Amino acid sequence: MRTRLDPFGWLTYFCAFTVLAFIFLPLLEMFSQPTAEDLWEALKDKDVARAIWLSIYASGLAALISLVFGTPFAYLLARKEFPGKKLLESAVDLPIMIPHPVIGIAVLSLAGAGHPIGNFLGEIGVRIMGSVTGLVVVLTFVGLPFHINAVRTGFAAVPARMENVSRSLGAGLAQTFFRITLPLAWRSILVGMIMCLARAISEFGAVVIVAYHPMTAPVLIYERFTAYGLKYSQPVAVWLIVVSLLLFVLLRVLSTPRKARA
Repeated sequence: MRTRLDPFGWLTYFCAFTVLAFIFLPLLEMFSQPTAEDLWEALKDKDVARAIWLSIYASGLAALISLVFGTPFAYLLARKEFPGKKLLESAVDLPIMIPHPVIGIAVLSLAGAGHPIGNFLGEIGVRIMGSVTGLVVVLTFVGLPFHINAVRTGFAAVPARMENVSRSLGAGLAQTFFRITLPLAWRSILVGMIMCLARAISEFGAVVIVAYHPMTAPVLIYERFTAYGLKYSQPVAVWLIVVSLLLFVLLRVLSTPRKARA
């Protein structure tokens, strides 16, 4: 027997259609505007290839840094209760909320000449302004909260009693983490890296303050739009979306259980 949808059921379908149209219509229009020749010319452009590769490379380094430093921190947040924990969690989320040009300004304030940290970096030959190092710093800054939050959720889903049993049998904390917790939460860790990578590869506001050159793909798209208009910026945007989509689909496939893929 077929059930009739009540008004709320129709409302859910209407909202779903509206949201999907809001997301896909601008993207479909952008993909339909450039001709095959425009896309091919953009693909052959060395500046475009260099910018897209730099975006992937710097974002990948940001994801790896988040993995190394953010994963143990996420484990601490998932397993320990301590005074000020809520404040610390709010601080982790702060880069999500503040305007990203402010992030760029804050990084330059810390790493610029006249600041002890900036002076130290200058003495050892590390340059932040207008460098790949600066790119990686700001991309890590904006992407790290996404990694930590995803991984913390994964660790919290692992029953603490399994770790307690392992410890009671004589295993150390590190041994328990690598033999019990990590194998059960590795998909969440990979998802965290995907989230960090996705956020970093799309970053513009902080990047344009710290390192306009060398250009990442978002900065190149912005420059071509302001200089030449939609016709010359759309093909670059299309290729960035295609490359990003392929990369994220690959990572999603790797992070999905085999039974769910079947």
